Amino acid sequence: MGKRQIRVVNPNSNETITQAVDEAVAPLRFTDGPEIVCDTLAEGPFGIETQADAEQVVLPLRRLVESDNASDAFVIACYSDPGLHVCREGTDRPVFGIAECGVLTALARADRFGVIAVAQRSIRRHMRHLRQMGLTGRLAGERPLEMSVAETASGEDTLARMAAVGRVLRDEDGADAIIMGCAGMSKHRAPLEDALGIPVIDPTQAAVTMALGTVRISA
Repeated sequence: MGKRQIRVVNPNSNETITQAVDEAVAPLRFTDGPEIVCDTLAEGPFGIETQADAEQVVLPLRRLVESDNASDAFVIACYSDPGLHVCREGTDRPVFGIAECGVLTALARADRFGVIAVAQRSIRRHMRHLRQMGLTGRLAGERPLEMSVAETASGEDTLARMAAVGRVLRDEDGADAIIMGCAGMSKHRAPLEDALGIPVIDPTQAAVTMALGTVRISA
């Protein structure tokens, strides 16, 4: 039996985001464990910031999943979970969306959770997804940074802004845990948790952890 593989796909074309995702999942790699491969969807926009951006990557993601005969599980590394159900329809292997997995992980850590969004226009998209999951009652609030996806990964003041928004979610909205609502925020998880004093969920790590639970370790 060959080495098992989990394929993590960044649906935007920003390689900096893919690198941030790869660094975030590095602690989940272990000897004799599944290989965790992080890829960039070349056809994707530079950042998924609108509904049009999210819709644009659905069919390319489906084609990627259908054409990949080597991977044992897939992770869609975008907090909008674009193409999640379409990709699941196209394969009998598990497909994980980081928004869905991030929320499920937050529910295990807190009664009510908050989400730090990239921008205000992302929130409506996220709320539709949360309503589909039937979990709006556990949401304390979602507040935006008003930054681009690229800025969340490389902006100099990103952590300070995330901490400021996180404090509002904690102190005013009553969040007991925080989900980072973009894969590009990954590197800020640990310092943000230190700053806020409550659990901070990196949804990409959450999704890959769940994927590990479905993939058998090679003998």
